Amino acid sequence: MPKVFIKTYGCQMNERDSEQVAREFVDGGYTLTQDETDADAILVNTCSVRDQAEQKALGKMGMMGKHREERSHVVYGFMGCMAQSRGAELFERIPHLDVVVGTQKYHRVFHHVDGILRSRMVGRMDEVGGEMVTTRVEDEVPIRPIGGNNKPKPVSAGLVDIEEEAGSQNTIRDHIPSAKKGASSFVSIMQGCNMRCSFCIVPDTRGKERGRPIRQIVDEIKVLRDQGVKEITLLGQIVNLYGRTEFPKVDGKSPFVQLLEAVHEVDGIERIRFTSPHPIGYRDDLVAAFTYLPKLCSHIHFPMQSGSDRILKAMRRPYKNEKFIEICEKMKGARSDMAITTDIIVGFPTETEEDFQATVDCVKQIGFDNSFIFRYSKRKDTPAAEMEGQLSEKVKEERNQELLRIQGELTKAKNAALIGTRQQVLCEGPSKTNKQRLSGRTVHNKIVIFDGDAERMEGQIFDVQVEDSTGYTLYGRPDLG
Repeated sequence: MPKVFIKTYGCQMNERDSEQVAREFVDGGYTLTQDETDADAILVNTCSVRDQAEQKALGKMGMMGKHREERSHVVYGFMGCMAQSRGAELFERIPHLDVVVGTQKYHRVFHHVDGILRSRMVGRMDEVGGEMVTTRVEDEVPIRPIGGNNKPKPVSAGLVDIEEEAGSQNTIRDHIPSAKKGASSFVSIMQGCNMRCSFCIVPDTRGKERGRPIRQIVDEIKVLRDQGVKEITLLGQIVNLYGRTEFPKVDGKSPFVQLLEAVHEVDGIERIRFTSPHPIGYRDDLVAAFTYLPKLCSHIHFPMQSGSDRILKAMRRPYKNEKFIEICEKMKGARSDMAITTDIIVGFPTETEEDFQATVDCVKQIGFDNSFIFRYSKRKDTPAAEMEGQLSEKVKEERNQELLRIQGELTKAKNAALIGTRQQVLCEGPSKTNKQRLSGRTVHNKIVIFDGDAERMEGQIFDVQVEDSTGYTLYGRPDLG
């Protein structure tokens, strides 16, 4: 049985897309492997939102090319946003690359890769002679070099598939059944983005907004429920704008709120999250949903990007800071325990000390539970990359570190205030940093570490008495009644 290795960089949507691709390989008779040296197909899925993710992906793919020295049949492929934006250019960067597949063609990755691998295996049988005709990929017999030398088999011209495809949003619908007890799962509800933020390449890599029918999404969630999943995170580039161009409002409620209500009706689903919303389209009907849909978690990740109106305008973010703050206050009014996290870009072109201070002031005023803070980096084919007034890396790093310090103080204070309280936690399994302990998340999306029996507790929701905090992580004692 052939094996496939999939490495994912970037956001939760990339993770969900990779899971869909993995499912199709499993259905096609492949085994998923965590060992790249053992793989017959090696795929890298990455985004283009930040340069760091691209560079990591390119570096990883470059290093993995050495595996072809011992296994000349291995198929290498890039998929996702970087594949979409760079296309055939990637073959110049990565000579051993075979396949480049864009964001609307995830459902075609298996077909492309499997076709190349099968072709190579036929050629491999011819090369090694009659005594090896019955050898299969999974036998892992070292490949004999062509012509008696140590050079890998020459690679034919690469395959590029990055064209738009109608209905592609409906192809991200399958999941990998887990042998573990289910805890949480991502569900893609839409693809694309119609906003044109000056720093962002997503509208070009993901296409226009396209929503899936509510019934199809609910059916997918019921399948997950039957597998034991208790928590669902709805994914969309601008999730609260789901369906606005395809589906009508009903009783004054947006398609997204209608979807939330439909998911809330699924028995067995106990928690609902969504990411990431945009101030545009964040209407009162969505705020109100938190007052009558108790399964909605008391946490939103709400990207602010900047606290300066001047910089927001340069970013093409069509709202003012006052509006952003107003929505946050409404959310806190709907849920008194609402936790809000955000994304912030520092060092955007022309950002002055006054602009930066406006961001600092807003962070302090709202009191975010956490912030993901990024230094601005140029992205290919974005208006911001061509703007005058680009800041030095030194200034960007100084502002980044200052804002991280401020946010760190806020986060530590908020978590310290939870010591001595009882928090409801969904156990996700062994901690990533200490396999001897368990990890879970509160409804506020805060990580809690505790002792317990993974076999009995994984996938379960129970109270934990919080006893300590290191700043970003809580520690506690489970109360299983």
